[in-house]
Amino acid sequence: MAAARVLLLLSGHPEAATFSRSVCGLLGPRPGLEPRLTHCALKRGRLVLSRRPFPGASAKLPLQRPPFCPFAALDQRPSGPGTQVPSKRGVDLGVAVILQSSDQTVLLTRRTRTLNVSPNLWVPPGGHVELDEELLDGGLRELWEESGLQLPQGQFSWVPLGLWESAYPPRLSWGFPKYHHIVLYLLVVSQESQQQLQARIQPNPNEVSALVWLEPEVAGAVAITEDGTETTRLFPQDLPPSVMAMELQDDGRTGPLALPMSTLLRTTPTTPGDIERVSTGTKFALRLWLQHLGRQGRNGS
Repeated sequence: MAAARVLLLLSGHPEAATFSRSVCGLLGPRPGLEPRLTHCALKRGRLVLSRRPFPGASAKLPLQRPPFCPFAALDQRPSGPGTQVPSKRGVDLGVAVILQSSDQTVLLTRRTRTLNVSPNLWVPPGGHVELDEELLDGGLRELWEESGLQLPQGQFSWVPLGLWESAYPPRLSWGFPKYHHIVLYLLVVSQESQQQLQARIQPNPNEVSALVWLEPEVAGAVAITEDGTETTRLFPQDLPPSVMAMELQDDGRTGPLALPMSTLLRTTPTTPGDIERVSTGTKFALRLWLQHLGRQGRNGS
């Protein structure tokens, strides 16, 4: 097995999280859909998680998985020769940047259709954390690789928002999972406005096909479309029919795109497909971002 990236502190000493088991399940899932507050050590190139405080823990973050998490479903099944889930792999570590402009909008990018994993999804910039890479450095590297944005030192602040257990394919009805990650969402708050940041964006055409900046009202509507629930959601009546996005053209330039609100509000289908939508983990991160904005507002008032 390669070097462990996600470790669990369950019985006194860290153990590598195994690919075939749900991390949320091992730490003890919360009833319903509420995230579990998890003690964690954000170490160079790896993450240590525990349900209890431990020496070296540097943060206490919400950890959640989708209601249809395939690893949760597999935990309920007896293992057998037909399971087709790797037994000698660990859980990978990812990082994603919720980039907030000074005028309180956040950046999402649409993954290209040609990607093997999660094509055509709207997500924040992010990806794998390299071995021995600081988590913030990994997030800023992914932001630069995907959007061309480099944030000047001293002109941004950051805080960890939460942790998401991610699988691909995302549902067992799509097939057995081939990828298993814990994704750390980092909120990076820039001192530059959306217009200033947008002027410097140069999307990587191999990874990004479009980008959009979401205001809190639209982000709130997207965030409450929780996948896997049967609850009827009431959306604000004054939501716009579309939001203005930028799409990468064949000549490498970006052009305006009227992104339908209905696209942003889609949920994960039960059958395989690269339907354009916002990823479930991104909705979780947007909820955490809005909660953070609310706390900042109360503290500032």
